[in-house]
Amino acid sequence: MADKSINRKEIFKDVSRIVIKIGTTSVMKNETSVNTAFLESIAAQTAELLKEGKEVILVTSGAIGIGLNILGIPTKPREIPIRQAAAAVGQAELMRYWSEAFHKYGLKSAQILLSYDFYSDRIKYLNLRNSIGALLSYGVIPIINENDSTCTNEIETVFGDNDRLSALVASKIEADLLILLSDIDGLYNKNPKLHDDAKLIPFVEKITPEIERYGGDPTSAKGVGGMRTKIVAAKIAEKSGCHMIITNSQIDNVITRLVAGEEIGTLFYADTEHMSNNKSRWIALSKSFGTITIDRGAMDALLKTSGLLPKGIVAVTGDFERGDVVDIECGGAVFAKGITDYDAEEIQLIKGAHTDDIEKLIGHKDYDNVIRKENLSLLD
Repeated sequence: MADKSINRKEIFKDVSRIVIKIGTTSVMKNETSVNTAFLESIAAQTAELLKEGKEVILVTSGAIGIGLNILGIPTKPREIPIRQAAAAVGQAELMRYWSEAFHKYGLKSAQILLSYDFYSDRIKYLNLRNSIGALLSYGVIPIINENDSTCTNEIETVFGDNDRLSALVASKIEADLLILLSDIDGLYNKNPKLHDDAKLIPFVEKITPEIERYGGDPTSAKGVGGMRTKIVAAKIAEKSGCHMIITNSQIDNVITRLVAGEEIGTLFYADTEHMSNNKSRWIALSKSFGTITIDRGAMDALLKTSGLLPKGIVAVTGDFERGDVVDIECGGAVFAKGITDYDAEEIQLIKGAHTDDIEKLIGHKDYDNVIRKENLSLLD
């Protein structure tokens, strides 16, 4: 662990695609004004990275804060419709600020608004990858935010002020490095705003239960992405083979210094060989629409890269369709996920049966397996 923690230059030598998440507390100078100097600093550092042949994608917060100010609402309301309205008003202004910042360095930017289901619908996922790939090929900086103005889930609690969103984006576009810029220097063993003896952890090789316990409640009244959501983001990044860093946005030239290998903030190390298959990664990180419980024999077969036969299925929960992603559990623990070739009602009818009986039980048989091996993703 110690060797890797002091050798960031070696770890980052092949980094080519970088996702930078910028929180509300970094975008806003105070409750009523945008920190334009900070945005210009991000643009300047992005320009430097592009000169080095890197690709940069931004995930930005701040639309609601800007919108509330424009609408003259002094405090952050809890009512979702008001926050949706603020997001709709603020998003255009937020993009204007970013566009002006990048324009000063001869760069173009593009807005991408994502809804909650982008990572569970494979077509949307592939479209996102293709869109971002095309933008990057033209030297355009994609700027991503959650579509707060139309989302049906509670704003900023689904993704946690875009922490989780940025990790999901990084995983989907095969980023090498995710940088979370916040108002804290990194991960501490205690909340540094409450404990003077809190110690910064510069390097995390693996996210253990102890590391997860270091995550606490949000530390800022303006941003909602506390350390807990950042650790969730780190777990997603780790599974995707993407390194992640948490650091303070107020450090001078923090992005270029990090990419150059300077030891700033907390680095969450990722095994770059882990889950290299794109489809497997997508399945593992997608939302599950139900659960299939199987017996030990079926579990052993799946671990040997076999498909899931109906004979080994014990129970089915959820109302899912053919083609949906489901959890696969044994002994009360989820150990895999997969894309089903039968819907929940059909699996209820064929569970425990031999493959020869599938057509007799449901009137058709598309596959012997309920989930084919190429549609499986084993979890850690």
